[in-house]
Amino acid sequence: MARVTAGRGGYEPAPFDVVEASRRVWLSQWNEEAASGMAVFTAILRSFQLLNDEVNRVMARHDLTFARYEVLTWLATDPESSLTLSWISKTLRIPPATVTNVIDRLEQDKHVRRVPHPSDARTTLAVITPRGRRVATSATEDLNASVYERVGLSMDQRHQLTDLLAELRANGNEFDVDRSQEVIEELSARHDSPRAARARKRRADVA
Repeated sequence: MARVTAGRGGYEPAPFDVVEASRRVWLSQWNEEAASGMAVFTAILRSFQLLNDEVNRVMARHDLTFARYEVLTWLATDPESSLTLSWISKTLRIPPATVTNVIDRLEQDKHVRRVPHPSDARTTLAVITPRGRRVATSATEDLNASVYERVGLSMDQRHQLTDLLAELRANGNEFDVDRSQEVIEELSARHDSPRAARARKRRADVA
């Protein structure tokens, strides 16, 4: 008898595809549009749960949550190594109160520090520390090797899935479709600027 080994997430594989079974039950009672929509939702949700379990295990090894890691990586890759708390909240879709809690914990762990904005006294900046940068780099290397590089899809499939989900997200008004490309180009130009290159060189020299 073949031995059933644990699948992703540590659970034993189910004896059947729950999404397909649910789709057929839905189709027997509702229409194709509802059944296929339910299948899309359930497939995304279950895939998220599988990958999220793996991501959380990696985060635990670095004493992080994904929310804290996400903030750290944005700070680590920013040319100024700093972002306003309002920008973090708006861009990462994290409620302001949660951003405050995340920054509190990162500050407690000496991964970031708060500083006043140089030109706006009402605004606070979160600035990554050298310790925070080291943690972000270590966690990212672990996450790449343990999860992102082992997603289980070919490169073409990854691009196709990302494009499909981008359309789903756009239809759900998650981002401004008309401005998205322009803003992405602005961010890329900022990261590729001579000033950003000098900042990266300074950090490399210190390391």
